[in-house]
Amino acid sequence: MPQLSASVRHTANGRSTPACYTPVAEGAPVAKIETVAVVGAGTMGSGIAHVFARAGFRVLLCDLNQPILDRAVSQIRANLGREAAKGKLSEAEIEPALARIATSTDREALSAADIAPQIVIEAASERFDLKAELFRALDRILPPDAILATNTSSISIAKLASETRRPSQVIGMHFFNPVPVMALVEIVRAPATSGETVAAIHALALQVGKTPVEVNDAPGFVSNRVLMPLINEAAFAVMEGVATPEAVDQIFKLGMAHPMGPLTLADLIGLDVCVDILRVLEEGFANPKYRPCPLLVRMVAAGQLGRKSGSGFYSYGN
Repeated sequence: MPQLSASVRHTANGRSTPACYTPVAEGAPVAKIETVAVVGAGTMGSGIAHVFARAGFRVLLCDLNQPILDRAVSQIRANLGREAAKGKLSEAEIEPALARIATSTDREALSAADIAPQIVIEAASERFDLKAELFRALDRILPPDAILATNTSSISIAKLASETRRPSQVIGMHFFNPVPVMALVEIVRAPATSGETVAAIHALALQVGKTPVEVNDAPGFVSNRVLMPLINEAAFAVMEGVATPEAVDQIFKLGMAHPMGPLTLADLIGLDVCVDILRVLEEGFANPKYRPCPLLVRMVAAGQLGRKSGSGFYSYGN
């Protein structure tokens, strides 16, 4: 397996075009992507690394926190094992998939890699200031033809693109949790995103077995613009004593044929993530109807984040 650098640690092993970018003709074949960097090794980042490694891509997984990287690799190994047990891949494919992942706590290593990534997918926390700083750094570090994608579920792609010198190569690639299971990738196109970039991301989503659906840039895009008000109103119903969490969820499962109720889903997403997205919607639309339910805010302040913390609207034991 090729070595990256001493700082990299292997596992199981209209549209504007910046001067630094020479696009191919609209609709022409895009350059082949072989190496994908994922920045942020939390739940979403580890899931994204999983699906790319499983599909045969070389993956560089970066996070500032080594224990988070170690946990991500362990989770990927466990999830690959579950897929093998279900017949979705063979046992013999697990170690090669893991061997395609390298980890690093130093994002500067992305520029030192012997095979530089053709795309970076940012999967950091849902905060504009954090993502903007990352995009400025990645823009400086990466080759000028690399694509900068973000897994943001609500933040403006255009705003993130404005932090870089390559706005035509910035795009939203919104995966859904759990990434190895959920079929959708919401491709979010900003005004400056080029057709070549959209085509590359569309093809990439298909290569990892996902169904790409293209939308235009707006707060919350489509998925969370529709979903988060539902979760928020469900939380208000609980806070105001209209119904218990169990009753709310049962109504949506039995009456609307939802596979899970909105509060079970909120726990799966993470209540902190829900509150962050609602605040993006409230600010982006300048509309108080998106104000996070006080119950959600109190639960987040108390560390009740849902499944990942062991408790939210429901308890999940250890």
